[in-house]
Amino acid sequence: MPFCLCWANENWTRRWDASEHEVLIEQKYLPEDDINFIKSLIPFFMDHRYIRVDEKPYLIVYRPQNFPDAKKTVKAWRNYCRSVGLGEIHLSAALTHGNNDYIDFGFDSGVEFPPHNFEANIINKEISFYKSFGGHLLQFSTIAKSFLDKTYKGSRIFKTVFPSWDNTARVKERALIVLNGVPENYEYWLASTIDLVKKQSNLDDQLIFINAWNEWAEGCHLEPDRSFGHGFLSATLNAKKGLRRFSTFPETGIPNTSETTHENLSLLKDIQDVVKVHTHYRIAKFKLAIKQNQRAFQLLLPIVKSVRKLKRIWKGQ
Repeated sequence: MPFCLCWANENWTRRWDASEHEVLIEQKYLPEDDINFIKSLIPFFMDHRYIRVDEKPYLIVYRPQNFPDAKKTVKAWRNYCRSVGLGEIHLSAALTHGNNDYIDFGFDSGVEFPPHNFEANIINKEISFYKSFGGHLLQFSTIAKSFLDKTYKGSRIFKTVFPSWDNTARVKERALIVLNGVPENYEYWLASTIDLVKKQSNLDDQLIFINAWNEWAEGCHLEPDRSFGHGFLSATLNAKKGLRRFSTFPETGIPNTSETTHENLSLLKDIQDVVKVHTHYRIAKFKLAIKQNQRAFQLLLPIVKSVRKLKRIWKGQ
């Protein structure tokens, strides 16, 4: 399977947000690091599966603005790759943390990294929050449109989409929450991006990225889940195959957070839900204990088979 590397050159912190608080491992830039770093990547660049752009190994750097001297680092990397017979490399700057440029760093291209650098209206005032909230609330459609319409200083920009976003699990009340991050909206964004790239570029290397960490802390994934099943994977396939099922973003509503909503809450239903969850847990625990006890398992197995047979007969009637 083709692959490429993206260097997340930032501090490793306890909160995984690259901040200066509670730094576990600091990202340093020592004089010898330039050569040591690029040297460690040569085996990957030489792999036949490694992604190439303009026939050059493609490397993304997450925060080139953090380099003490980006152009000096880039020059050292290019010279080393030439010296070992690899040839040229293609360097792409991730457009993150306010950086919207790649030319000033000496890179060959930029790659979008939404929701970084979003330009969309925050809709906090349209929602009645249950608890104090100091983060940002946005509509999926508006943030997607902003990236579809976005222009940059340089001409070589690789477009990126994401399926959904809600990092409440990571930063709690400081979260960035994107409403209506559903497969249908994602499919339309991805399909529109594919059409846009084909229209604007006649290059052979038409890469489009999907920012889907599959991290519980970001609320951003393509893999199957309980809410949408295989929805995001199916949406990806639909867009890739050229199906154009939507003419705009299908889901743009705002949840009802009025006070009348709370009147529908039922104490009895809450109790039933709690009992249901704990009963399921106890039954699962009991089943595990039986399976681990060979004698009990052999004793109860005929009874279980008889009950299952009766259920099938009953359903058949």
